[in-house]
Amino acid sequence: MTTIPASDLDQLRRQLVEMLDARGAHMPFEPAVADFPQDALNRAIPNGVYTPWHLLEHIRFAQADILDYIRNRSYLAPTWPDNYWSARDAQATAADFAETVAAFKHDRAELRSLVADPSVDLFEVIPGSPGHTILREIRVVTAHNAYHLGEFAILRQVMGSWGPRHGRD
Repeated sequence: MTTIPASDLDQLRRQLVEMLDARGAHMPFEPAVADFPQDALNRAIPNGVYTPWHLLEHIRFAQADILDYIRNRSYLAPTWPDNYWSARDAQATAADFAETVAAFKHDRAELRSLVADPSVDLFEVIPGSPGHTILREIRVVTAHNAYHLGEFAILRQVMGSWGPRHGRD
């Protein structure tokens, strides 16, 4: 087993937290969802079958699932795709949207705390997994979040749901 210097592990932890926060090359969650108009929550995307809220719920659920996978020794994988996407006819209220946003932020904070905790071995294999580590799972969740938040931002542009100053940078 290779021993990694503590300073390198600290740097890795900082970079993983930055990835969770989408600092750098990706759009962060907060500006992506800020000031989302209520009248667009349940509007199907152009040439698609889901709504902006469905997409955010998918991002939230997948992140929560990975957190559960890391923590729960009795983890049972949800059924794909049924549990990872809301029903096509599911409608959201402004309160549902706010709840989705709050739950995403809560679980992201839990992942941040886990990554930042020096007592957590990022390279330890998660029991019951096929060799997966916390490091791997953080990479999976950050890639998934970045992909879908980029998609969400593009959908906002296409749907005209940004405020008047956004999207011109």
